[in-house]
Amino acid sequence: EVQLVESGGGLVQAGESLILSCAASGFTLNDYAIGWFRQAPGKQREGISGIRSVDGSTYYDVSVKGRFTISIDNAKKTVYLRMNSLKPEDTAIYFCGAVFPSPSRLSMLPWDYDYWGQGTQVTVST
Repeated sequence: EVQLVESGGGLVQAGESLILSCAASGFTLNDYAIGWFRQAPGKQREGISGIRSVDGSTYYDVSVKGRFTISIDNAKKTVYLRMNSLKPEDTAIYFCGAVFPSPSRLSMLPWDYDYWGQGTQVTVST
């Protein structure tokens, strides 16, 4: 059974950094994509970054481009999201999703992902 576990969330001040982790397990396939999504209260889940395991290609939403960096450790089946220069509007629950195999073009639509973690809260204060 595929499992995703997010960690690394917390409470920080604006301008500070956090590193989120998404640890995946329960599969042997080497071809998959992991996406990071976030959901603020009263808002829909939005995709912010994704990465393909086979070639490391990435995607960033305009709202995080230049501030967030996604990376993957294939041996550990763990995807990281380094978040710099955090803003209060980054406050949300952050989820990672997985899809097998990785699509030829990364999708940031939640319904294109089949497996989800439980989420980790990120709160950015002013």
